[in-house]
Amino acid sequence: MTTVDLSEFDVPGRGRGLLDVIRWRYLLRLLVRKGTATRYRNSALGWTWSYVKPLIQFLVYWLVMGFIFGMNRGVENFPAYLFAGFVAVTFFNEAFGNATNSVVDNRALVKKIYLPRELFPIAAVIVAFVHFLPQLVILLVVVLLYGWVPSIAGVGAILLGVLVLAAASLGLGLFFAGLNVRFRDAQNFVEILRMLSTWFSPVLYTWTFVAERLPEWVLYLYMINPITIAVELFHYGFWAPTAGDAWHGFAPHFGLYIIASIAICAAFLIVGQLTFRRFERTFAQDL
Repeated sequence: MTTVDLSEFDVPGRGRGLLDVIRWRYLLRLLVRKGTATRYRNSALGWTWSYVKPLIQFLVYWLVMGFIFGMNRGVENFPAYLFAGFVAVTFFNEAFGNATNSVVDNRALVKKIYLPRELFPIAAVIVAFVHFLPQLVILLVVVLLYGWVPSIAGVGAILLGVLVLAAASLGLGLFFAGLNVRFRDAQNFVEILRMLSTWFSPVLYTWTFVAERLPEWVLYLYMINPITIAVELFHYGFWAPTAGDAWHGFAPHFGLYIIASIAICAAFLIVGQLTFRRFERTFAQDL
């Protein structure tokens, strides 16, 4: 009886999870290119919408929260403060939402051929980062008008904030992407989380508002939220250099909060990967 050495072959449906993305990076580039190219297909303004939509949303928040509700009182250069946090949360929301829908949106590929399905959420997060760059350009223009001067510490804080947002959105995206194939109402739950992300992080107000009005244990829970940490890092990198003495500083024990939020992001990634692989076995049938 002749035996065939299968050690050099891939067995369909049995991958190594996120590690397979490195081997399939060419396909990942194709998915990213597809995601960026088709976003504004047949649109007259095209990529201009990447500038217009966030700018309009920012102006609405600025007028309503800053002037009508008076949240700008006590916050120097409130537009810079607001926009720095708004850009961070917008990146998370788009990456999280796109990753959740990534497998369902690519059902045609999933049903026809085998490939590491983790490619879809990762490509969705990368595409969200690409669309985050035009908003970052607008933010840079705003803070430069207020006299922003970059620093090594500030740039490092911004990069760390981006990594925290990407890790949190990918971990949660993997978790809900797996659930969303089997239970489509998972998408509605994700929409609720995305809506709450703006209000449960210091975008429209400062962290001192929470510290002054809520119990101390609530502040602890609030500060270990990865979105809160990322927003505060963006504030430090973009807003603090323009605020002068009005910079309220980080919350006490902020270094420990950063470590805790990174640990939470790691937990998101682990649980998300395990959940994704659990439901991955029946993706083709469920779709």
